[in-house]
Amino acid sequence: MVTSRWTAAPAAPASPRRRGAVLERAILDAALEQLSTVGWKGLTMEGIAAGAHTGKAALYRRWPSKEDLVADALVSGLPRVEKAPDLGGVREDLLALCRQVRQIMYSRPGVALRSVIHECDHIQAERFEGVIAGNVVEPTVELLREVITRGMERGEVRPDAANGYVFDVVPAMMMYRSKMCASEWHEQDLEELVDLLMLPLLRPYGV
Repeated sequence: MVTSRWTAAPAAPASPRRRGAVLERAILDAALEQLSTVGWKGLTMEGIAAGAHTGKAALYRRWPSKEDLVADALVSGLPRVEKAPDLGGVREDLLALCRQVRQIMYSRPGVALRSVIHECDHIQAERFEGVIAGNVVEPTVELLREVITRGMERGEVRPDAANGYVFDVVPAMMMYRSKMCASEWHEQDLEELVDLLMLPLLRPYGV
């Protein structure tokens, strides 16, 4: 009886197929990663599929377009500021909140969002208005409202300063400077936003 000197190597176990929420999370993460590296204009469904190690069909079964996929990726990935700062003074609270918003803007999903804002055309931008409003602007406004209301209770803020125009200043300025000027928000920029714009809008008359 002749026996072989070689034995077949055991077959490598097949990698488990990802399904459901696990696969969706991989696709959304790949979309954010691609956006933060190649930008909106360089983003393709093929690139996202490759980054998620899946086929394009898995993407199109869930999202009919690149815009829909990116919108879901941004909504699921953007960090949130859940609680307004309470450091004992309106200036300190405003600065802390601005720093938290800046941290969101510089996170990977934030970089991806900025890529979308900078590069997509006005028709595509309409698809993301709800994402930007619901996940960046409106939460920031609500926290500003809490900070300013607390400042009113301490006598640092005059009562008529608590209005929609004032609440819009921080998110509007930060989004505008990022979109139109492509500028970064350094510490000095945040301090000037608070000291030269917000505090004069909030102070009681005669102070």
